[in-house]
Amino acid sequence: MGVAHTLFAAIPPEVLSRAGVAYLHYVSFMVCFGALVLERRLIKADPSKQEATLMVITDVVYGLAALAVLGSGILRVLYFGQGAEFYTENPLFWWKVGVYLAVGGLSLYPTITYILWALPLSKGELPKVSEALATRLGWILNIELVGFALIPLMATLMARGVGLPS
Repeated sequence: MGVAHTLFAAIPPEVLSRAGVAYLHYVSFMVCFGALVLERRLIKADPSKQEATLMVITDVVYGLAALAVLGSGILRVLYFGQGAEFYTENPLFWWKVGVYLAVGGLSLYPTITYILWALPLSKGELPKVSEALATRLGWILNIELVGFALIPLMATLMARGVGLPS
């Protein structure tokens, strides 16, 4: 048997499951952030068919990763984290959840826009993207990126007990 098998065999299953769910949570978060960065980099007026298609695909990846962040986060709170009280009694946790939900709410506008792009793209046509729309989407993506950048800060503070009642 290999070194990896021996290493993992020595780790208690409870630790592996906790680590696995945490890892899924972190990787999903990174994919979300990366997708937002790519969307921000690509957004412009009158994109090419390739650019518009990539934006639609990137937003689908973003949405799936955001669902994985949510699902793994719920699993961490309920079963694989510090215990539900550790999270739910901390105001920073609720701020973190609020920022996540705000970013998710903001992302509806770009997502609906990209869904509408998929219709002309499926017919081989280019979506109509004005300079004003590209600028508006850029601002929304900027705000989403700032919100997403704040989430790990709040998580880091939470993990150190900041916000917990004394």
